[in-house]
Amino acid sequence: MSQETQRAEIAKKRVVYRLPGADAAIVLRDAPYKVVDGETLTLDIYHPPDWKSGTRTPAVLFVTGYSDVGMQAFFGCRAKEMGSYISWAQLVAASGLAAITYTTRQPATDVRAVLEHVRQNAEPLGIDGNRIGVWACSGNVPTALSVLMQKEQPHLECAVLCYGFMLDLEGSTVVAEAARTFGFSNPAAGRSVADLPRDLPLFIARAGRDEMAGLNEAIDRFLVEALHLNLPLTLANHHAAPHAFDTLHDSETSREIVRQILAFMRFHLLAA
Repeated sequence: MSQETQRAEIAKKRVVYRLPGADAAIVLRDAPYKVVDGETLTLDIYHPPDWKSGTRTPAVLFVTGYSDVGMQAFFGCRAKEMGSYISWAQLVAASGLAAITYTTRQPATDVRAVLEHVRQNAEPLGIDGNRIGVWACSGNVPTALSVLMQKEQPHLECAVLCYGFMLDLEGSTVVAEAARTFGFSNPAAGRSVADLPRDLPLFIARAGRDEMAGLNEAIDRFLVEALHLNLPLTLANHHAAPHAFDTLHDSETSREIVRQILAFMRFHLLAA
């Protein structure tokens, strides 16, 4: 099998967990949120199957730290067209929340434009702009962390960070080196765990057999500092799993962690 074929197969991989009604999500596709050099960037919104027009639903923003130019060159599709993003968004919708995926050219600035657009157009988009969660994985996590570190973000209620390159702490350069190697954005460079809000609930999923060099060490350093600061933190350590276990490791433990993530987001975004 050629590398190109392998990449295309990976792009089709879906989350190993299923929920009834996930395929029935109501999807608003390719809604424009920004125009850059004549190119219109768009977002997709997945609403619960029973969503009614005129109602506003808390939402989960799926943050991407890779330009779609690179994604298309490597995988043959944009991030929001990958099976992992589509199936995660459908799971979120089936859990009673809205899910937002989007196209991007400049990840660090485009994600802010998405948030601003969603909040300014919350009513026609059917989103509760005051109750938004963030989800990111792998090399997308530094971009998500930069969003969480922005001051005065009362609309952000929680964040899920899965097997991610976190922050370069204690002199480490693992994240910076990975960003150069894999081409993801690293807008949180030079920042620390202390720059995160002290009351924002975090869910961190760790793959115990992650093959990405230095990634788990970066997570471990982050966890030590987060606990030292007493941040509200939930950890799921899948000790037997590789990177991207939510799509690549078909096991009951993988499914249980996905269930935990969905329950975490429901708890923090739907609580009265």
